[in-house]
Amino acid sequence: MTATMDPDTARFEENRGKLWRIAYRMLGSQDEAEDAVQDTYLRWHRADTRRVRSPQAWLVTTVTRLCIDRLRKLRAEREAYTGPWLPEPLVEVTAAAADEPAELASDLSVALLAILERLAPEERAAFLLREVFDTGYDDIAVILGKSEAACRKIVSRAARRVREKRPRVEVNRAAAEHLISTFAQALKAQDQDTLLGLFAEEATWTSDGGGKARAALKVVHGADRIARFLTGVYRKGAHLVDFRPVTVNGEPGLAAVVGEQVFSIMSFRTDGRRILDAYAVLNPDKLQHVQIS
Repeated sequence: MTATMDPDTARFEENRGKLWRIAYRMLGSQDEAEDAVQDTYLRWHRADTRRVRSPQAWLVTTVTRLCIDRLRKLRAEREAYTGPWLPEPLVEVTAAAADEPAELASDLSVALLAILERLAPEERAAFLLREVFDTGYDDIAVILGKSEAACRKIVSRAARRVREKRPRVEVNRAAAEHLISTFAQALKAQDQDTLLGLFAEEATWTSDGGGKARAALKVVHGADRIARFLTGVYRKGAHLVDFRPVTVNGEPGLAAVVGEQVFSIMSFRTDGRRILDAYAVLNPDKLQHVQIS
């Protein structure tokens, strides 16, 4: 016999997915997002829900405020992080349909989340609520405890900073996948000339080892430096690596596997012709949820 879910739990479960999506985009970690959602659940069950007019608004407000507080504490840790910090990737083995448009300004992409790390916690919350979740400025004002006018300025400033670092680019998913497949073949073959041609002149390569895996301690700038860096890193073991296509945060990416051990997840920002930016997560703590069969 299946137990009947009480009304408060049912209302929470109706919103759990949205709460998790907000929390992950705020914190860049699956475990941190789960903790924020669980804390919201506990607070919801301690609240006098009979006085709550909109359960969704109450829950979104609560999880956002929890994430802002948590992000403030995490910033000190991330500033002391060894090398560049990247969000924990969300990896799926099954790719999206080949003819599906792949907007490389995806609201979930590693590239965007990396840029959002440069925003203050309240800026990040306001940007995400408005630009990703289409939240009204009146509701954002309540969540942040600011005037609507102030929230409009915050969102405008944050959006401008994001656009400056990452202009919107839209390509066909098949084109992005072909480009990434060519990259994998060139890397495995140690073909430096082909690698050089795949990257835009001002491209960047960001790798996150967290001091627990071999990775560049600074962002590598420029196609030539990236090509030389990659052939150097993979020179001795490229023949052992199996590069498998995966979806990373909703976009085409690669898993670098030796045996059955995933040691790197790579995601890319492209214009369909060249790789504009690449992000490699090697920190094993951030790959613990990745399963490649």
